[in-house]
Amino acid sequence: MATERIVVARARRRVGILVGLAVTVLITLIGGVAYASLLRGQERQIHRELAYTATRSDPSGPPGCTWLFLLHDGDLRTGNIPAPPGFPLEQPLARVVETRTAEVTTLERNGTVYYVLTQPRGDDVVQAIFDARYQLADRRHLLVALAIAEAIGLLAAVASGLTVGRLTVAPLAEALARQRRFVADVSHELRTPIAQVHTRAQLLARRAGNAGVPADYRAELERLIGTTRWLGEVVDDLLLSARLAAMPDIRPGTGTVDMAALAEHAVVAETDRATEQGVTLTLSRPDVPLPVLGVASALRRVIGELLTNALTHTPAGGLIEVTVRRPAGGGVVELTVTDTGTGFDPAERIFDRFRSGVETERRRTGLGLSLLREVVTGHGGTIQAEGQPGRGASFVVRLPARADTTLTGARPVG
Repeated sequence: MATERIVVARARRRVGILVGLAVTVLITLIGGVAYASLLRGQERQIHRELAYTATRSDPSGPPGCTWLFLLHDGDLRTGNIPAPPGFPLEQPLARVVETRTAEVTTLERNGTVYYVLTQPRGDDVVQAIFDARYQLADRRHLLVALAIAEAIGLLAAVASGLTVGRLTVAPLAEALARQRRFVADVSHELRTPIAQVHTRAQLLARRAGNAGVPADYRAELERLIGTTRWLGEVVDDLLLSARLAAMPDIRPGTGTVDMAALAEHAVVAETDRATEQGVTLTLSRPDVPLPVLGVASALRRVIGELLTNALTHTPAGGLIEVTVRRPAGGGVVELTVTDTGTGFDPAERIFDRFRSGVETERRRTGLGLSLLREVVTGHGGTIQAEGQPGRGASFVVRLPARADTTLTGARPVG
């Protein structure tokens, strides 16, 4: 339940953050359009004021926030209102006198922005100056208003997002939790009767062999044993899937695990089975531990699933090679399981749940490889599979290596 609450809380935060970001982007977009429209309107107004002043006004009485200078026969006429320091601009006047071409100059001075239009007027030259301090103030006011609106909108969006998350995510998470508990409970309850059926099937097969039952009946019993074993594996996979879904980010029992020792124990456990099938099983590992951070039981399941898959698809006389190593400079521990079995078509999606291969009687269908990938990715690793029909298969698992090498490694398999 603690895990479910953590998942719900994270989902609610994500919903709140996403809604807040969406509202922020929307307000920013609207504010940008409003600010751009204000700038465009102000620019048009300023240029209209300058054109009107330069064309029709008199130096003695220009409109507000403007000044006008008139150059007539070398004599510069100014109005009664003192111009800002630094005006008029002599260089633009001289150029327009020479070229008779209008010029517009923009410059920052005295804590404001001035727009200066210098142009001919008949035989004379005029220079109109516009002080844009009020327009700049309007822009600042708009930016402050947009910032306040965005802050309020962001807070409201986060609050509404959290509310929506509480109303929508929590029931969904509870439904999923109930589903996982149902799957786990059913899987747990099925394990005992399936194990009993499997044991009785083995007992019947043994008695049939001793009683001289015809070969075709014994073959059917062996097939029944294989089916019950496969059914038990599917139930185990369902139980593991429910457990993995219940703790997507939190892994109880996480610690330093020696992948070399796990691989060795798995190979030892499968050696008798491989011998019965006429398959050679080998292990290559260094004499030192290869530690990774993870859950030992889950990683043991990864290696066991790969070996089971290889033994299922490798006929008598075949070879299965297990290699555990730490590539130089890679920062990972690499586990490789290669077999000379039936292989698979590269187009097959072998990591999909309940996928069906071409050879339905030889290939396992279920959750095994899909869960294997979930476990590996949950440990921050990757898994790759390569194969060709009739040419075997190779699975490579890479997990982040841990610097701790204090674990005691097991002896190599002889």
